[in-house]
Amino acid sequence: MTPVPTDALEERILRRMPVEIAVLAAVFGLAACLLLDPLAGLFVFAGGLFAALGFIWLRQSLTRFLSREKKGALRSGIGLYALRLALICATFLLIILVYPRKIIAFAAGFSAVVPVALLEGVRGLLLMRTWKD
Repeated sequence: MTPVPTDALEERILRRMPVEIAVLAAVFGLAACLLLDPLAGLFVFAGGLFAALGFIWLRQSLTRFLSREKKGALRSGIGLYALRLALICATFLLIILVYPRKIIAFAAGFSAVVPVALLEGVRGLLLMRTWKD
């Protein structure tokens, strides 16, 4: 087995994670649909899709910021991340106002990024040839 270059491995992981988040959200959504109600399943799935899109956007914006000069990148980054936080808060507020009993379902789908990141971390550790130098 030939060792995989670290940059290529990281790039593959970062491309794969949004798809895994959406798939896990679909599985969670189907389970919620069967165990709770169809609207809860839809909110779980929507939360996962929102998390996957947020992950894609975060990755693209980080790449753009890191390619700029430091002062301009810092200013743009802070503004864009403040906008991102405001959009996430607005989404949660809208769901709370319209469907207050479904906010937990949306948050569960939105949290699908956590087990996916944990799984990818464990997978990355298992792919390392040595843990110490």
